[in-house]
Amino acid sequence: MQRTVLYGRHVESGARFGPFAGYEMPIQYEGVLAEHRAVRERAGMFDVSHMGEIRVRGPRALPFLQRLTPNDVAALVPFRAHYSALLTERGTFIDDLLVYCLDPEDYLLVVNAASKERDLELLRRAAAAEADGLRIDDQSDETALIAVQGPRAAGIVADVVGAAAAELRYYSFLRDHPAEDQDQLLVSRTGYTGEDGFEIYTPPERAEDLWAEFLERGRDVGLVPAGLGARDTLRLEAGMMLCGQDIDEETTPLEAGLSWIVKWKKGDFVGRDALARQRETGCRHRLVGFEVEGRGIARHGHRLTVRDAPDCSGPVTSGAFAPTLGRAVGIARLDCGDGGPPAPGGAASVTVRGREIDCRIVKLPFYRRPREGV
Repeated sequence: MQRTVLYGRHVESGARFGPFAGYEMPIQYEGVLAEHRAVRERAGMFDVSHMGEIRVRGPRALPFLQRLTPNDVAALVPFRAHYSALLTERGTFIDDLLVYCLDPEDYLLVVNAASKERDLELLRRAAAAEADGLRIDDQSDETALIAVQGPRAAGIVADVVGAAAAELRYYSFLRDHPAEDQDQLLVSRTGYTGEDGFEIYTPPERAEDLWAEFLERGRDVGLVPAGLGARDTLRLEAGMMLCGQDIDEETTPLEAGLSWIVKWKKGDFVGRDALARQRETGCRHRLVGFEVEGRGIARHGHRLTVRDAPDCSGPVTSGAFAPTLGRAVGIARLDCGDGGPPAPGGAASVTVRGREIDCRIVKLPFYRRPREGV
């Protein structure tokens, strides 16, 4: 089991640990509920250094990534990023990722911890087919990643890394100008909680000092360390998919409600033909949100069935109590045949420990924050 460079800081803060993607990660400190509410109301800080960072550089970097990902990399300019994916030829997810444009010939891919070795192999194999002008570097071990999320995140981050951070647009980033003996930080206005927030990519040797400084500067406005337990309930409320659970090699962006990352006009890309056929014929499977109306919590693997269409059913991919909403919610992958997905408001049920619990189909996301000024 691997540990991030911030493991000692988590021990000092009384973290409870658990395994995640081969790492011993902090699951909670004070408690999932308290940490969740802190992020929604004030600010929380996460260690996400287990994520993978892969650099793609060279004169062929842009056409290479245009071919491998469905979003339009050509639309990115330096200091902007977007959400995208690596897909199979069937148009299904291998991984979802962020693409940062450092320069027209230099990109940073941020990939999921559980998939980073496979992603790296895929990228290197694809690069080997290129004539020249392409370099793939795994920078995961050279990068620590801290996420500061919540309504008060902008002030905290600006206080530590500089006022320019608070002026960033959503999915923009900056790179600081450190002292001569320090490596550069990358600070992006991104996150996985549904709140305003920032992700700070730092050399490992700066990570512990940064973590301590964020805690010190944020203490007076309610910043707390938060674990992966709260990160999961926060992302679920915001309708953000978890790769390997909600989206996987059996799910396409069209089925997952992520068709906006598929840019048809940009030209060919891996999986395009399969997705074009699916767009023409329609999606048999769909990911839908639901709220539990009875007592109980639907978990991954339980089965959801639509009341007036018993043939429309499928497994719950994510489920938890949503602290902000005060009720249990979930996402299910329904097979509704040619009938299409159920409309919001439709009645459904989920079987939990042999007992049927009433549910209601709802539109994702379950929670949406105001975005004024971002």
